[in-house]
Amino acid sequence: MCGICGIVSSLLSADDICRRLDAMNALQGHRGPDDRRQEVFSISGSKVGLGFVRLSILDIETGMQPLKCMSDQSAIVCNGQIYNYIELRDQVVNEPFVSRGDIEVALHLYRIKGIEFLNDLNGMYAGAIYDPAHRRLLLFRDRFGIKPLYYTFAQGGLVFSSEIKPLLAGSDIRKELNLARLSTYFTYRYVPGDETLFKGVYKLPPGSYLIYDIDTGTHRISRYWEYRLDKVDSRISIDDAADAFETIFSDAVRIRMRSDVEVGCLISGGIDSAAVSASVGRIQPDVRLFTIGFEDNRYNEIPAVVDFTKSMTETLGSARLFSRTCRKQNLEQLPGIIYSLEEPISLGTVIPTDMVCDMAARQLKVVLTGEGADEIFGGYRKFVIEAAVSRFPEMTRQHQEACLNSYPELKRFLSDIPTDPAQRYIRTEALFSLDQIRRLTGCAIMDDPMPDDVRPLLAGVEDPVNQMIAFEARMRLPEYVVLRLDRLSMRHSLEARTPLLDFRLAEFAATLPVNFKIDLIKQQEKFICRFAYLKHGIIDRKTAMRAKQPFTIPLTAWLLERQNLPDVFCDILYGNMIARHGILNPKVVKTLLKQATANDGGPDTLVSAADQLFSIIVFSLWYHAFFLE
Repeated sequence: MCGICGIVSSLLSADDICRRLDAMNALQGHRGPDDRRQEVFSISGSKVGLGFVRLSILDIETGMQPLKCMSDQSAIVCNGQIYNYIELRDQVVNEPFVSRGDIEVALHLYRIKGIEFLNDLNGMYAGAIYDPAHRRLLLFRDRFGIKPLYYTFAQGGLVFSSEIKPLLAGSDIRKELNLARLSTYFTYRYVPGDETLFKGVYKLPPGSYLIYDIDTGTHRISRYWEYRLDKVDSRISIDDAADAFETIFSDAVRIRMRSDVEVGCLISGGIDSAAVSASVGRIQPDVRLFTIGFEDNRYNEIPAVVDFTKSMTETLGSARLFSRTCRKQNLEQLPGIIYSLEEPISLGTVIPTDMVCDMAARQLKVVLTGEGADEIFGGYRKFVIEAAVSRFPEMTRQHQEACLNSYPELKRFLSDIPTDPAQRYIRTEALFSLDQIRRLTGCAIMDDPMPDDVRPLLAGVEDPVNQMIAFEARMRLPEYVVLRLDRLSMRHSLEARTPLLDFRLAEFAATLPVNFKIDLIKQQEKFICRFAYLKHGIIDRKTAMRAKQPFTIPLTAWLLERQNLPDVFCDILYGNMIARHGILNPKVVKTLLKQATANDGGPDTLVSAADQLFSIIVFSLWYHAFFLE
């Protein structure tokens, strides 16, 4: 919806802060191409500046920010959307409103309830509230970190922004590689936790707030929401669970349709984006759908999307489907994508995600997507394997053999079962071993590349699958899934909304028995989603029972065929770029090139030499863009 930035300083003048905010706004203008504004407030010997760039979607006439309350001079800037603002407005109906939108509701709730107002919000948001009465600035972020918020300490105070490039410009901090987190990146393919690969640049954690005391220059960070999975309702029936799921899901879609502009959908062959699209189609029959395909049929989901839309003519008969094909030449777009991501993410999904967002943004400002269900309802292969590991001793021999045949890696996982759930999670995610990372980076690294601040709060009684979901919700979901979606949608000035990350749906999922998520007999993930979608006629049976197809690119085939590989890729893999950078070991790259074969990867391959090479390519492009250009 927009981008925010701000500076609290005891050193800078109001004019200097205003100039810096203007420059910061310009650097994230793609987040809000429709308008921009900045304002500076004085409080004792300090100044507080708030900046905002706007993508006009809701309350187009009066919704420009910063929004101020004249009775106490408090002010707010917020990136995102408070979906339940209509319901919440009844609680603040007597307050002095100057707008008709959602964000001012949040400001007045804060004025009445204080920090507790965050518990009432349902949406995606990252915001800042200037509170002169308490002489403080409050930064806050939604429960799953769907909207980003970065900060650093500089200029005699605090600087924050929706993106890193504006933060660097507004703070004048020296760009320096955070070597302590290099091993974390090469373990997970992204950097979880409150640190980034820029030393001194921090992320406000999801579900958290930061209070900055303007007088003392001190701050504290607290969590207002923790995803707990230790209170399972073992008495609920599958039918009752499906009914409850449908009630929350339908309402989550409904409130995310609140917009003063047309809403569309991103759709793949998966069940969740199909369910979201069908639900939107019931409200807006001529919905526009956008999808990406591939020339390699193993990766191409367009036929499944076409079949689905044809089977759902009652709700999607007047829907319009738009598609593009992702090809090897689209690798040329990767440097620009990485510059927009700002944090290196070495999963091939970034390329088709960017393409589908670009396609949708040429026609619309808002789309709904199916992201989130895999993470909270156990939709990945690793969750099925974790369930099989924990239940293997109680299975029949026939069932054990069936699982071993379907999941060849299961045998390796059974041979060594760590008692620490963090180590079990790392084992499913690790791209490189610690020894490989040492050889690649030459850094003295920690034996545990998992930052302490991303470890979820576990009671110790959770099912092993739920323990893994808890880690997923604190790590991969905010730091890869929604970061990728936010950056690549906003790169094209497109707002992407995620009904399946409605916190009510997540809290409901946490209460479900694990066998409602993972059906080991059928070897099926996200069972409750499939059952509920089918029971309530949201999607057709063929789609509901369709096996999960990973959304990725033919990475091995594209990288190993040197012909038509972009020049910068060749410089990294076969040339001297890595040696010129002096960060990674070129010999390790040459070894990986020899190990990679055409049979090394496919849609279901979790880790291949090509995946490892791609992480090196992404890091090299990121380092070159931010430290050498």
